[in-house]
Amino acid sequence: MAIAATLLAAEGAENPLIPHTYELVVGSFAFLVVFLVVGKILTPRIQKTLAERTEVIEGGIKKAEDLQVEAQQTLEQYRAQLAEARQEAARLREEAREQGAQIKAELREEAQAEARRLVEAAHAQIEADRQQAVAQLRAEIGRLSVELAGRIVGESLEDEARQRRTVDRFLEEIEARPEAVR
Repeated sequence: MAIAATLLAAEGAENPLIPHTYELVVGSFAFLVVFLVVGKILTPRIQKTLAERTEVIEGGIKKAEDLQVEAQQTLEQYRAQLAEARQEAARLREEAREQGAQIKAELREEAQAEARRLVEAAHAQIEADRQQAVAQLRAEIGRLSVELAGRIVGESLEDEARQRRTVDRFLEEIEARPEAVR
């Protein structure tokens, strides 16, 4: 190409690639106007818009960080409340166990007291029955003794006072004997 441009310049013909002077002046003037308009009017607006976007983005980042911190605090509060609820539940379970053990002990104690009362009542009933049986046996032994003595002696021991004295004396003799003889 350089060769073709040199050939054309040597012939004296105008080169179509080289602009005319008026085009250079108008082009330079238009370039300066566009440069000034862009530099003085558009560049500040673009920079202002970029600054606003930067502020909005930074504000959004700051807001997101704040929300993240708040969410973390809320999570920590939730975990603390959950731990507290677990401790409270454990405490309530322990109290329930203690109350259950206490109720068991009370019921066992009441049952033992009732059993002792029933045993004592049974012993008292047995003693009363024994006393009644002893009294009935004394009366029966006395009647049989009087009847037997009357048959042996041949006289009637119908006098009640005498009968009683004889029976009592006989029973005292039996009770006075040593255990081995009985």
